[in-house]
Amino acid sequence: MLKKTKKPADAAPAGLRVLAFGRSVEGLSAGPLAAATIVPAGIDELAKVRASGCDLVLIDADAWEPQPLAAAIQALAATPKPPPVLLTGERLQTTVVRNLLRLERSDVLEAPFTDEQVTQAVEGLLEGPAAAPAAPSADSSRCWAVTGAVGGSGATTLAIEVATALAARSGKDKSVCLIDLNLADGAAAAYLGMQASMHLEDFGQTADRIDAAMLQAFVTPVSKQLDLLAGPRSPDAFDAITRDAVLRVLEVACECYEWVILDMPRHRRSWTLEALSGCDEVLVVSELTVPALLAARSLAEEIEEALGHEPTPKIILNRLSSRMFGPAPSMGEAERALGRKADAGVSSDWEAAAASANLGGPIAQHRPKSKIVQDVQKLVERLAAEPARKADIGKRAA
Repeated sequence: MLKKTKKPADAAPAGLRVLAFGRSVEGLSAGPLAAATIVPAGIDELAKVRASGCDLVLIDADAWEPQPLAAAIQALAATPKPPPVLLTGERLQTTVVRNLLRLERSDVLEAPFTDEQVTQAVEGLLEGPAAAPAAPSADSSRCWAVTGAVGGSGATTLAIEVATALAARSGKDKSVCLIDLNLADGAAAAYLGMQASMHLEDFGQTADRIDAAMLQAFVTPVSKQLDLLAGPRSPDAFDAITRDAVLRVLEVACECYEWVILDMPRHRRSWTLEALSGCDEVLVVSELTVPALLAARSLAEEIEEALGHEPTPKIILNRLSSRMFGPAPSMGEAERALGRKADAGVSSDWEAAAASANLGGPIAQHRPKSKIVQDVQKLVERLAAEPARKADIGKRAA
């Protein structure tokens, strides 16, 4: 994640020499790069750029065809000590981004972006390459899956809160990754007020090209400790994205992060069981309604039968009410419907959940004293204290 400085968000370094490839990035001279000297350039000049001639290269990926742009960036990467490059665009092709990552200093901004994001990206590039976080060992990497028994059970909200609690617990930079696998209509990015930037469909049958550097091009930083991997909403996403691409992302994520939290779709896909088999914990989230409880019981039994009881799903009862009387089943009645003990409960706090969703961000950020936050913290502490499964998580997910 780019390191923030104490400079104003709307001020770029004075006297900065910038080569701009594309009209949209040339227009930044009227905003965050007003103090810089911006020189327009053509794509045929990119391979000839030297660090001695400019401080920064800005490229509008939408202004050029992907193949010649990828070739030009590749040629630039082959030159000694090339200048830092900031690539922008609405549709960033895999070949272009992959060649960009060969550069020692590069960054990507998916359009639309704000002036503050431009300034932070430029400052991060000028500061030099960030130190890569140490990869967790196979024994320390942990993966948990969260899935709803029915739609609207609050699984995405709990996945976000679990990831946030783990990030606070770890305290290490880039220690937790939340992956929204609801590829067609995922809401994690919207709940967090973030922009989804994962385009797995670009890989087609070449999922093996996904590596740690490529994964970082897809990441949306939520905080210093927490990253988000989520794709734009698309009704065709499940058909456009291959099983191998999904599993490869999970494998690489488990190699790069100490904790990986999966927000799973309710309906089974070609990769669902393999993904779940690579998890240390599978959390099935249910409301306290009879249909939801019956669905949670069926889903837990289906997972147990398919995976051979490893990992054993844990049922989390969401939106527990403190009222003594009301239409919702009691905990005892809920457990009779489940045919088993519930593993944990999360209190109802509609105001906190709604406020956080509307403001963008986890409940722990906007309402840290909410009962939801307290209950999730207790759940996380208990599960984190349990031993990890012995098999390597990254390889199990592959």
